[in-house]
Amino acid sequence: MAAPIDGTPTAAQDVMKLPLNPQRTSPNRVYPPGTPGLHGLTSVITFVVVVCGLYFAREVLIPITLAVLLSFLLAPLVGLLRRLHFGQLPSIFVAVLTAVVALLAVSTLIGAQVAQLAGSLPQYQAAIERKVETVQEKTVGRADALLSRAATALARVAPERPAPAHEAGRSQKPTVAAPLPVEVHEPIPSPLQLAQRVFSPVVGPLETMFIVLVVTIFILLQREDLRDRLIRLFGARDLHRTTTAINDAASRLSRYFVAQLGVNLGAGATIAIGLAIIGVPGALLFGVLTALLRFVPYIGTWIAGLLAVILAAAIQPQWTMAVWTIVLFVSIDVVAGQVVEPLLYGHSSGLSPLAVVVAAIFWSWLWGPIGLVLSTPLTLCLVTLGRYAERLKFLTVLLGDQPALTPAQNFYQRLLADDPHEAIVQADRFLRDMPLTRYYDDVAREGLRLARNDTLRGVFAPEQLARMNETLLDIVENLEHVEGMPGDEPDPNAPDALPALAPDDAARQQLVCVAGRGAFDEVTTAIAVQLLTRRGFSPVTANYAQFRRGQADTLGSDGAAIVCVVTLDAPEAPPYLRNLLRRIRERAPGAHLIVGIGGQSERVDEVGALTDTNNANGFSDLVNQCVQAAVARSTPLVEPTPRGVDA
Repeated sequence: MAAPIDGTPTAAQDVMKLPLNPQRTSPNRVYPPGTPGLHGLTSVITFVVVVCGLYFAREVLIPITLAVLLSFLLAPLVGLLRRLHFGQLPSIFVAVLTAVVALLAVSTLIGAQVAQLAGSLPQYQAAIERKVETVQEKTVGRADALLSRAATALARVAPERPAPAHEAGRSQKPTVAAPLPVEVHEPIPSPLQLAQRVFSPVVGPLETMFIVLVVTIFILLQREDLRDRLIRLFGARDLHRTTTAINDAASRLSRYFVAQLGVNLGAGATIAIGLAIIGVPGALLFGVLTALLRFVPYIGTWIAGLLAVILAAAIQPQWTMAVWTIVLFVSIDVVAGQVVEPLLYGHSSGLSPLAVVVAAIFWSWLWGPIGLVLSTPLTLCLVTLGRYAERLKFLTVLLGDQPALTPAQNFYQRLLADDPHEAIVQADRFLRDMPLTRYYDDVAREGLRLARNDTLRGVFAPEQLARMNETLLDIVENLEHVEGMPGDEPDPNAPDALPALAPDDAARQQLVCVAGRGAFDEVTTAIAVQLLTRRGFSPVTANYAQFRRGQADTLGSDGAAIVCVVTLDAPEAPPYLRNLLRRIRERAPGAHLIVGIGGQSERVDEVGALTDTNNANGFSDLVNQCVQAAVARSTPLVEPTPRGVDA
């Protein structure tokens, strides 16, 4: 990397030498752009009210929520039947009837399997008793033996205490006669009471299922009308955004439910077949339980697996069946969770792993076991809506799987944390997928603009600013020997490709890079010099202080062919930049003058000193303009041949 010719202090060093504000009590204090107001308090109160409403109205909201989610699950089937030229009512009737038959079939299967397993348990009674005795002997028995040995050892060590004389002479009191046993017999229940005891646990679930089915039918019948009412209620001012949000949420939930149902059915069938091969009784029951419990995130599969392992360990004197059962559940869970689900959902369902756990805890606290089952789809719906509603955007940031910070913000945050190693690791990670020039434009330049804005607010002490510049220079120097990526070099076959520039032509062009007076302009100049060197140039670096002190003639800028003023202050066109450009134009009137890399200046038409200059919006634009200028100066002008003269 080229360096300044003389020992003149750089612009960044000039900024570092600025005196501290004597009125500032804390040099590193960051002044917030605003203070929390009424809006934040209103948001907190709204959140508390909503949570309280969800908790106290759960008896009403749970059936409605189940109906809405069931309608999302049945919507693809209804759409398929409509495309097969079924009417609306027949399509909804067939879809709901299919759901009812499936629920009744699953309930009947579970009841039959439980009854069969209960009838077969006496056959395994001896094996279960031996296994329980073995477990007790290995655990409780050893603990009792250890405690007995410890008590005996303490008794030998501790001295015996003689009994008091007044207690030794006492006579024992006469024993009281044993009480007579009393038996209480309940009256024989009537047939009505027996029926009530039998059917009372079933009435509640049947009532909930009936309400869910009725609400589902009405939702499927009035899908378009409900959608229009939601749009009118929440987003009539922005129909495009509201419609996109509703359609996105509906499609995401439908895909999630269908894919999850397919994965769960496949996992349950595989578990049932595997347990049948191993020889575990009730294999079909555990397969159905696995398919149902997999809707519970993370722990559902292991609940079914724990029950199967306990049964397998109980019915066999050896542990072979239990070990194979564990291997089966672990294999199925790994394949379903790490292979099948990523292929169906993309690479993620849209939620971070921590968000899934927190959502499961939150919804299970609100709505119990049903909330645990519904936690993932409900949270996915909230995150999807947060992508379109500004007031719910915090849910997407907290619970979504997208990065919370942009690459430029992450770059700047590493600088604030004084962590150059992590910044270099981040750069290496980005350079696997993007060329170096794009990394400098999209990540480093945007991060430097954030740092510049905070510098103008006066939140950095000189020592912190010096450390940040040293960290930035370390990062740039570390990227000097990065191998070229696609996009670093121009494609000669591209339609807008630049003319080829020979290395000798680039080396012959005298190019001067002048850093501005900004706090980070030395770093931006170092990046520009690095990229220009990769293209064959041999740039010479200078800074604003050298031109200001009248030492520009010592740099050889009088005969410079190309002069690049590299600064982040270009969009604002401050007075010092206009003075610098005027001095450069006086020293090198024939040079090709390029100003960058902060972006297009809004005052370029108002300031006469910036006329007859070329503005570069980024590092790649600056390099391309330098190449074009070098090619134009290297190509000899061909004078036109007069008419009538034989060439």
